[in-house]
Amino acid sequence: MSVAYDYDAVSLIRRVSAREKLLVIDGKLVPSVSGKTFRSINPATEEVIATVSEGGVEDVERAVAAARRAFEGPWSLMRAAERSKILFRLVDLMKEHEDELAELESLDAGKPISAVLRQDLPAAIDTLTYYAGWADKIHGEVIPAREDALTYTVREPVGVVAAIVPWNFPMMIGMWKLAPALACGCTVVMKPAELTSLSALRIAELALEAGLPAGVFNVVAGSGRVVGEALVNHPDVDKVTFTGSPGVGRGIMKGAASNFKHVSLELGGKSANVIFEDADIAAATKAAASGVFFNAGQVCSAGSRVLAHEKVYDEVVERLTARAKTMKVGDPSDRSTMLGPVISEKQMNSILGYVDIGRKEGATVTTGGERIGNRGFYIQPTVFADVAHEMRISQEEIFGPVVSVVKFKDDADALRIANGTAFSLAAGAWSRDIARLQNFARRAKAGTVWLNTFGYTDVRLPWGGAHDSGLGRERGTAALKNFTEEKVVWLNTRG
Repeated sequence: MSVAYDYDAVSLIRRVSAREKLLVIDGKLVPSVSGKTFRSINPATEEVIATVSEGGVEDVERAVAAARRAFEGPWSLMRAAERSKILFRLVDLMKEHEDELAELESLDAGKPISAVLRQDLPAAIDTLTYYAGWADKIHGEVIPAREDALTYTVREPVGVVAAIVPWNFPMMIGMWKLAPALACGCTVVMKPAELTSLSALRIAELALEAGLPAGVFNVVAGSGRVVGEALVNHPDVDKVTFTGSPGVGRGIMKGAASNFKHVSLELGGKSANVIFEDADIAAATKAAASGVFFNAGQVCSAGSRVLAHEKVYDEVVERLTARAKTMKVGDPSDRSTMLGPVISEKQMNSILGYVDIGRKEGATVTTGGERIGNRGFYIQPTVFADVAHEMRISQEEIFGPVVSVVKFKDDADALRIANGTAFSLAAGAWSRDIARLQNFARRAKAGTVWLNTFGYTDVRLPWGGAHDSGLGRERGTAALKNFTEEKVVWLNTRG
């Protein structure tokens, strides 16, 4: 496949690659102490977009020290209303630069530009706007414990936050962590994914332009094994917020135990999307296709298991197969593109490895299952039929454009299969029977349950799961609790 970018994207590549992308530490753009760099690769063309300074342990030390100084100095002591104004200025700057940010995210992550403009960028701006409005509204409460005392609580910022961001939604999920932390009065050291560091570095530059004091928001790009581990093990980091794999999440919990850091984790998923026999099959399969193929399936809550009642199973497979065959895969800068490449060669090989596993397990590929071309990490949208619940392709997170269609007999069977994984992030169900849907929602093991829809999110609603899907909740007012601690004040009023 040959990908030819439009003029704006080519111009942006030239601007981005014109100089090394530097780390942002203590209000300055600086190279790493080691002088090492790494290359940011365009997943659509396998060409170098930019060279990025590669952070190390010494850079983490500098960033955490700067964050601590800013926390104990200007930021936490600043009036909340002033913090709010600075965050709103950053909102305005992101809107001013929205074309640049969208193109940068599309290039760096291989995302279709239409999807970035429709979801990633508006969601990031909406998140920042939402929490900028919360900054001066975070408060405790008066609790009358005794007649001879004034007793009340206050919510105080937790301190220095290490925000470790994934590569699948770098700008949007990065803002899920950054915006509430700053609104609460915390300072942040962000480690973007090594594969997708560019939008975080650019937003950090805009934050300085908006008036954010030096050290409040630092970005150290580099590997998880070096930068991530240094942040998790640093004694002066008070909280770690991480989105990524369950394996890394377990390691973070162990590292955070050293000084009892606060931890919130948003990890993997293997979400079931259940289609009952009385559902609107056309609507359900249309949404199911979007629910698994959006962002080339690289979504933690992707509906990668479609559970279909035995009476409608064949129709569901047929409709999903037909939709997969018509989805346009190609140039991310083309606004009609529906699927771009997956993020890297390693990820592509992992996904294709699961396709081979599924075939060996006895499942049937009804469409897809192959790489497209030999340039760029493109994979055909893939549908598996004849999938048994116990198969690996039904149990393990593939994180690619691959859906497994599993047959069920009745409501109890559907719930057994839906709940039969280590993940509990999200689930969906389709039926014309509201009582049936409500029963499913009550009994489904999932942090979010979509009924007669799939995949919608909003910053005002909490997000998260349990078990291998993580710990705690992001977004909404839940995030305000993530980044604050409650203090009790007891004033003796007896004369």
